[in-house]
Amino acid sequence: MTHLSLRGLGITLGTPLFSGLDLTLGRGDRLGLVAANGRGKSTLLRAMTGHHEVTAGEITRARGLRIGHLEQEIPEGLMSLPLHAAVLSGLAAETAEEESWRADIALDDLSIPEEFRQRPLAALSGGWQRLGMLARQWVAEPDLLLMDEPTNHLDLGRIARLERWIAGLPRDLPLVIASHDRAFLDAVTNRTLFLRPERSRLYALPFSPARVALDEADAADGRQFDNAMKKAAQLRRQAAKLKNIGINSGSDLLITKTRQLKDRAARIEETARPAHLEKSAGAIRLTNSGTHAKALVTLDDAQVTTPDGRRLLRTGRLWVEQGDRIVLLGANGTGKTRLMTRLAGVLTGAEDAAIRTTPSVVAGISDQGLTQLDRFATPAEAVTHGFDGGDQRARALLAGAGMGIDIQGGRIDALSGGQRARLAMLVLRLTRPNLYLLDEPTNHLDIEGQETLEAELMEHGATCILVSHDRSFVRAVGTRFWQIVRGRLVEVEGPEPFFAEMSGSACL
Repeated sequence: MTHLSLRGLGITLGTPLFSGLDLTLGRGDRLGLVAANGRGKSTLLRAMTGHHEVTAGEITRARGLRIGHLEQEIPEGLMSLPLHAAVLSGLAAETAEEESWRADIALDDLSIPEEFRQRPLAALSGGWQRLGMLARQWVAEPDLLLMDEPTNHLDLGRIARLERWIAGLPRDLPLVIASHDRAFLDAVTNRTLFLRPERSRLYALPFSPARVALDEADAADGRQFDNAMKKAAQLRRQAAKLKNIGINSGSDLLITKTRQLKDRAARIEETARPAHLEKSAGAIRLTNSGTHAKALVTLDDAQVTTPDGRRLLRTGRLWVEQGDRIVLLGANGTGKTRLMTRLAGVLTGAEDAAIRTTPSVVAGISDQGLTQLDRFATPAEAVTHGFDGGDQRARALLAGAGMGIDIQGGRIDALSGGQRARLAMLVLRLTRPNLYLLDEPTNHLDIEGQETLEAELMEHGATCILVSHDRSFVRAVGTRFWQIVRGRLVEVEGPEPFFAEMSGSACL
């Protein structure tokens, strides 16, 4: 049974987001929706619900189809409501009055603790708000569920809880999930749509194998493109020769033939352009400036506490050496952020008897909120302030990071999350650090940006200490792993036991 179908669908907002998209969704489909930031994932989901006009093509929905749509933003007016009431608002008023028990079931299904349910939504963490809004969509028992970045604000435990919830849904319920979390997509999807301005690609595979298939198809496109460009160049050479002969002989026929050859070359060049060359995100480049020191940071049994003095952990004696990419592992509340804050203080000049750094350390620090960026400044000011190069170089650097001239003079707080993340990485690179301190660096980065950051960290041998809930990122870049275990920071061989522990604790 087909629940929803798209035929020749296209949406243009200034430039084409996507075009000629054909897709059917039926029983058992679990579709992962993948695209660069700003390339139409959220717009496509809204079009599926009927809340966004399409530019071309048509959408056919099964008669009486009920669609649940988890959006990235919380609907206006819900933040002041208690969580239970906010979830209940997903039902029609007459149904909600008589069947308030449905909200309890939806909250139970997502393992949201009883003590949170009468608290105002605004008083809950972003992760619990996210799960609450999912419960609000689930309470109406949709026939098709659309989820836009469902893992936003979730820690590993709650991501595991969400994966288990999805696994427990009716097998025939179709889902569409837009996400930048590669491990999550692998766990919950069986189809993948790579959304592109032209020639979007659909595979009956989860993300990772689909990405391999996409890379192979792009490589084939690239070879075909190279051959087409050679053919076009040959036609243009032939046209040039005929033009000279035609002019010298005065032959109108040869002039016409010259124009025909040029037109053929132009058509080949236009139609041969590979879809994978449509890049919007911009490059992320890092450096690792030199230092002769072996141990950049030494932890000498530092004690990490809460602001009111309660001890969270002791570090024992540990070292950070050149080329180490150290991942901090630990459940929320065990002290990761406090340790990162303590390290950041030392790296920016604070005295600390238990944490020492070599004098040659140049630190590049980025926290979850990207507070190193002045939100009232412009991207151009962020790049020129304190760095040499002038306005022209700043414009080129920003363009390379995916920020066109139209937004370089606007305020940083008007940028998208992905643009701010890329600007933060650019500013870090310009400081030429030899030690990076990165707290959730992949937040807001699309998959292309995550992969680029991974490649840069590994290619340049960057030394870094990082915290991340992104399992694919951790697996790709980590060379050493420090885990907080019962109030002690201990070195472990790898992240998989911790990931399994978090997954197991999510179902308790």
